[in-house]
Amino acid sequence: MLYLAEDIGLPSDGELRLLSSRVIEAATLLNVGLASAESCTGGMVSAVLTSIPGSSSTFLGGVTSYAIRIKHSLLGVSKDVLEDVSKGAVSEECAQQMAAGARRVMSADLAVSTTGIAGPSGAEPGKPVGTVVFGLSVEEGERSVAHLLSGDRDEVRSKACLIALGLLYEELEGMRAAL
Repeated sequence: MLYLAEDIGLPSDGELRLLSSRVIEAATLLNVGLASAESCTGGMVSAVLTSIPGSSSTFLGGVTSYAIRIKHSLLGVSKDVLEDVSKGAVSEECAQQMAAGARRVMSADLAVSTTGIAGPSGAEPGKPVGTVVFGLSVEEGERSVAHLLSGDRDEVRSKACLIALGLLYEELEGMRAAL
């Protein structure tokens, strides 16, 4: 897994709200249905998106798939990925399958996922505390990116939420540019 090398600063509530507002505005203009599948962020992405008035016109829903069995049974993450020690729940494959599952379950056009190790414990070989993998799913397919984030549990989760929102916004801007 290749990590994005730069870390980001701790986002304020205002920054999260501003980016959420931009995501909702862009998705509404494009008539794009959004969804999320979250593990380490525990529903934070869904919470900040739904804090924006009018978000119900575009945000269809989210799944907080903290348990491995929910990743598999609800989102369709393969047992091969989840049981493979070189992959597992914190992997690019899992993040991509989580995002694809959320898009399918919610009948969305675009879905984001988060899976990682927020800490303070849980590190695995090659996956230190602060490892967060993000998935993005659109009709054309899935992609993922991994970050190694610094900070305590709350800081890692807040930073992960900001990155997930940023990924949604970048994808929406790309859709708009393609029109």
